[in-house]
Amino acid sequence: MTRDFGQIFAELLPGNFAKLEPPEGKDVTEGLEVKVCLGKVWKQSLTELSGGQRYTFRDMNRLNIRSLIALALIMSLLQFKPAPMYILDEVDAALDLSHTQNIGRLIKTRFKGYLFSSPQHC
Repeated sequence: MTRDFGQIFAELLPGNFAKLEPPEGKDVTEGLEVKVCLGKVWKQSLTELSGGQRYTFRDMNRLNIRSLIALALIMSLLQFKPAPMYILDEVDAALDLSHTQNIGRLIKTRFKGYLFSSPQHC
């Protein structure tokens, strides 16, 4: 699951990386921490990505990094223990169009043969 998490995050946010690892001095049975590299900068903790903080990319698109981290974690869990159908309610609500398209590509390539529903509310 750790490898899938990193690969999925990189697919959702090309040019950036994430990984799951145990806290320093502990093993996997004691929990995992999310480590994120935006560009060339590794964030020391998710608190550096506060709920309202947004990250600006070269193309000036803005998105919520925490939303992509959460989605990468959910999608890696879904690959770990697959089900025939998934409902992701407003999964792209905090994202711009290009990142919504990345989600679509991810689903097409990693979840062939599975049914996804993503209701949108007006």
